[in-house]
Amino acid sequence: MITIAQLDKIAGKKVDRPNAQSFLSALEKYGPRYGLLPPHRLAQELAQVMHESGAFRYDREIWGPTPAQQRYDTRVDLGNTPEKDGDGKKNLGRGPIQLTGGGNIKRFHEWCVKEGLAPPNFVENPDLINTDPWEGLSFIWYWEVGNPTGKSLNRYADIGDVEMVTKKVNGGLNGFDDRLRYLARASLVLLGRDPNSVEKYQREKGLAADGISGPQTRAALHADLLALTPGATEAKSTSIAPVTEKKPVAAVPKELDKPTMETKGFWERIFTLVGLSGIGGASWLGDWKVILALAVAVAVVTVIGLVFHNRIITAVKELKGAING
Repeated sequence: MITIAQLDKIAGKKVDRPNAQSFLSALEKYGPRYGLLPPHRLAQELAQVMHESGAFRYDREIWGPTPAQQRYDTRVDLGNTPEKDGDGKKNLGRGPIQLTGGGNIKRFHEWCVKEGLAPPNFVENPDLINTDPWEGLSFIWYWEVGNPTGKSLNRYADIGDVEMVTKKVNGGLNGFDDRLRYLARASLVLLGRDPNSVEKYQREKGLAADGISGPQTRAALHADLLALTPGATEAKSTSIAPVTEKKPVAAVPKELDKPTMETKGFWERIFTLVGLSGIGGASWLGDWKVILALAVAVAVVTVIGLVFHNRIITAVKELKGAING
């Protein structure tokens, strides 16, 4: 289980005690029920919570209202009414992950009832979300079923896919660099290391020691975190996002992608090229022998056509005269 002192290290400063403790208390009590405590999952959870809450500085949305917040009042997609009746402000974001909108608040309440937690009426009084243990539970609900997939985000954490976790929490990749920064710091702290020791960790792992927690470094951290949980194995579809596998792609067919003298033969090469791409193909443009041969062939055909053209016309006229005579 993680401690306040560890949260301080991850944040690089002292976190807000009441807000952080609300999160930790719920995680300690209910985390085992939903499989949230294995270190590789915990690192992903903390990366999102630390960013969304400003390292536990905020447990509710700061209300301006901004132009976007003014539109909350009629945002039916958030579960608010279409009328301007003040429910936008009433249902502003609360908790470590900013639970927002009448629809989400209602679903959170229903989930708490279903789980046998005897919640107060958040729908009538959303401020009750910011009391214990509901504040921390609002994060657990979202991670478990409240996100757009309706399924636990553990499946993405298990393969180290921070990009997909972020998309399901944020709806996009806003603040992605900050989330990656917190993921690296949380991973190192959970491994018992200094949160600023990325470069040292990279040297120990034989990686490029640039101090940047890129895909390979995140993959190594994820593997080390998995090793802390007895019996934990990495899913086959591991994707330490964002990673792009680079594969060579042939620009021309394999039999042609070598020097001319190594191919099957000159005229066979001509027939292969024509069969592959026709005269309109572009792969033969770099072979001067092919171009010369084709030019000669075209010239010969043209000359033959001119020579026999008059003879054919004369023969036709003679045949026509014989018929008419």
